[in-house]
Amino acid sequence: MKDFWIACGHHLLDRDANGGLVVTDEFLKAYFVRPELMPPDVACAVERRLQGELLADPRRAISAEEVAAIADLDARENWQFVLAFRDLLLCHATLEAAYLALIRSGSVNLPPLFVNQLVHVILRNALDGCEDPFVLRAAELFFRPQRIIPHEHSLLLGDEEVIGSPSPTPVLSLMSMLGATSGAQVDVLTEENAASYWQRSDEFDLALDCTGGGPGPAALADAMRRWISHLLGIDVGIEPLTALRDAKLTWYVGLDAEATRIGDRLWHGEELDDHAASRVLTLFRLTFPDTGLVVDAVGREPVYLILAMTSDQHVRMKPQNLLMGLPIRHLEAAT
Repeated sequence: MKDFWIACGHHLLDRDANGGLVVTDEFLKAYFVRPELMPPDVACAVERRLQGELLADPRRAISAEEVAAIADLDARENWQFVLAFRDLLLCHATLEAAYLALIRSGSVNLPPLFVNQLVHVILRNALDGCEDPFVLRAAELFFRPQRIIPHEHSLLLGDEEVIGSPSPTPVLSLMSMLGATSGAQVDVLTEENAASYWQRSDEFDLALDCTGGGPGPAALADAMRRWISHLLGIDVGIEPLTALRDAKLTWYVGLDAEATRIGDRLWHGEELDDHAASRVLTLFRLTFPDTGLVVDAVGREPVYLILAMTSDQHVRMKPQNLLMGLPIRHLEAAT
């Protein structure tokens, strides 16, 4: 089996009988030695002692008073966040259960960095055994913000951090023959270079073609299907659409904040102007093979999923919407 996303630390975790991720001391220690938590030479004695004791016993109970005694304000805040994250993981049998509890709490008090890292490692578990680089690249949308890369009539997505250089338009390798120059270079994932994904999966330097009818939307549909199955324990069918024609919008899920706003307008019967319509990237139709799982208000009607970009051409998917927004009865795999 081919490995991928090694940097997420999945190899440091155990798994329970149902395949859920179980936190280990080694996984917790990896957070305690992050650069943000390494005490500098000028760090106070409290900060140094705290880190040393947690490396010796990562599950040690830490009081709020101990953290409050750290002299440096930034260090104090960093420790507050990482200990809140640790305590969340330790309160639940699996990381999957911790994530579900977090998104269902109604108040996510952790920085997006921690939530994205949790999604990253859980998704790595959900995709274990997947050998389709297109599905894996599409799944990066769950935890890595993306940006539109202008290229003729294609809809290409690149990793926001990788292509966020001073140059506004990164050069695609397929454009290099035209003599274009830029400070950032990315390859577009194709059948020809797909095998390279395994060596560069932690680099996030491959662009995904999300043009309608292409491999990108189909791959994202598969990734979403696996995500729902892993966390909720239900099977769904998801297919990409090129247009939403004559659809009865009984239920929809916005896969990002912009898509939710667009869906709300459609729900209320508004016509989308050209500007709003142009921000819709991809549409999907989700169906339930077992309609007994669906709330009565939906019945056998499909659910529509909408993915959109912001006005400045960024894409920030919210994978929790796939779990919280579906019209299903209370049923889950993680507890």
